[in-house]
Amino acid sequence: MNRAFKRIALHFLVLALAFCGAVRQADPRLRAAADEVTVSAAISLKDVLEEISGLYRTENPGVAIHFNLGASGTLQRQIEEGAPVDLFISASPSQMDSLASRGLILADTRKDLVKNIVVLIAPVGRGSIASFQDLVRPDVKVIAIGDPQTVPAGKYAQETLTHFGLYDRLKPKFVLAKDVRQVLTYVDTGNADAGIVYLTDVRTSERVSVIAAAPEDSHSPVVYPLAVIAGSKNVAAAKTFEEFLLGSRASAIFKKYGFVPAAR
Repeated sequence: MNRAFKRIALHFLVLALAFCGAVRQADPRLRAAADEVTVSAAISLKDVLEEISGLYRTENPGVAIHFNLGASGTLQRQIEEGAPVDLFISASPSQMDSLASRGLILADTRKDLVKNIVVLIAPVGRGSIASFQDLVRPDVKVIAIGDPQTVPAGKYAQETLTHFGLYDRLKPKFVLAKDVRQVLTYVDTGNADAGIVYLTDVRTSERVSVIAAAPEDSHSPVVYPLAVIAGSKNVAAAKTFEEFLLGSRASAIFKKYGFVPAAR
């Protein structure tokens, strides 16, 4: 009798454990965040990615999105040195090209995400600057640009100023920033008389104004490619988040922040 009772009790215990396991599998809210995606992205995407990822997490509570933001060239170098990254978004095709040449991205996941516009900025009320040509004026003493070696915005600035025949003449005035947001900070705080950034960056400051947009033929196209990294430990989750970034709802948020859709 006692043995039969034990067998029945054990049977119900097994059924109860199986039921609990089934519920845990069916409801992702009862799981720990098993899927984690680390995204290395150009810092000019900071604000828009924060909003998009917030929306994504509300619909995918079992996924944690981590951002590593900085200059695209710096992020590229980190990936080359083995940094644990799942998805890369660059502010220029050249960094992605470099990773692709070394087999460090999954080629079939590379897509163009959005585009941007290069602009000349100055502190609000700085009336002496009305064009790129005015940067040679003697009262313009400090011009902030990103380091052309690592910052795509700096490379675009170099190309634009070269187009106008100004780059070599202005070199003594340059302060080189580690990324495009630092350029914005220099101008925003009045530590630079002018700077060259993306149009989307200007939206984050009320103390700078756009002086002029760089002509499209003055620099390489400002395209943001993205791709899953070949060494990703969570390829499936990275691909799913990439698809969301390329989707219509994310596209609407990109537009809200001033980014231009990229032809795909």
